[in-house]
Amino acid sequence: MNSMKAVAFAPGHISGFFEPIFNKDIFKTGSRGAGINISLGAKSEVIVKNSNKMNIKIFLNGKKSDFPIIPTALKFLIGDDKMDINVKTTLYLPLSQGFGMSSASVVSASYALSKIINKSYFDALKASHYAEVYHKTGLGDVISCFFGGIEIRTKPGIPPWGVIEHIVGNYDLVLCVIDEVIETKKILSDFDRLKIITKYGNYCTNKIKESPTIDNLFLLSKLFTEKTKIASKKVLDAIQIANEFGKASMCMLGNSIFAIGETNKICYNLKPFGNVFVCKVDEYGARIISNE
Repeated sequence: MNSMKAVAFAPGHISGFFEPIFNKDIFKTGSRGAGINISLGAKSEVIVKNSNKMNIKIFLNGKKSDFPIIPTALKFLIGDDKMDINVKTTLYLPLSQGFGMSSASVVSASYALSKIINKSYFDALKASHYAEVYHKTGLGDVISCFFGGIEIRTKPGIPPWGVIEHIVGNYDLVLCVIDEVIETKKILSDFDRLKIITKYGNYCTNKIKESPTIDNLFLLSKLFTEKTKIASKKVLDAIQIANEFGKASMCMLGNSIFAIGETNKICYNLKPFGNVFVCKVDEYGARIISNE
C-alpha cells in the first residue's frame, strides 16, 4: 500500500431527549431517546501511506487539530499496525452545539479508514462508539448517524445490544445557534444533573414508543427541555417564537434550537437570536463518497 484515499460523509444528529445509560461494557453504554439525523454533517478525506511508525494528523476545517476523538477511534481500528494517516475533516455546523458534529467527524473518518484497510462497516461503528463514550462527547449520536433518519433509540449501545427504530418522514429543518457552547462532558459528569436527565429521558422515551410521530418527538423534546432546566432564557424565548410558526425545541446538548414548520417565517424570526441554518432529514446515514 503506497498511498490510498477514501472520503466519507456522516450526517449531523440532533437529540430531542435522551436517557443516559452507563455499563461496565463500553459497547452496552449509550442512551435511549429520540432524535433526527440532518443533511449538514461532516466529510472526512483520509489518506493512508506506508510507514514504519504510527503517525496520525488531523485537520478540522483546514486547521491542524489535536481533537482527540478521531485519533482514538482510528487507533482502535488499526490496532498495532503502523501507518501514516492524514485526516482532513470538514464540519458543516459548529461543534458543541447539539448537532452531533463530534460524532459525525469520528464516524466519517473511521468509515473512510475502514474502507482503505478492508475493515467492515461494523468495525467503524464500534471504533467510533468507543471513542465517543471514552471522551464523553456523546452517548447516542454515533449509532444514530450511522443509520440515518428520524430515530428512536429503544436500547442503549451498539448492535446487538443497541436497538433503533425509525419514524418515517422527511422535513426541512431550521437550526439556530443562540448562545455559547455547552460542554457535553461537563453535563455527563454532573451526577445531580444526570439524575434529572435520566428521569425525564426515561419518561419521554417510553412516551414516544407509545406514539412514534414527529409531532410527539417535538412535544416530548420541549417537555424534556423545560423539566431538565438546561436551557437558558434566550433559548426558551427562541423556542417560543419558533413555535408560533411550527414546532421547535432545544438541541441536546447545545445552546441551539431546531424547528419545523413555515421555514421562511421561522428563519426570519430567529435571525435576531443568532446564526440560522436550513437543512433536511438525512435518511441515508454514514456513507462512502469516494474510494481510490
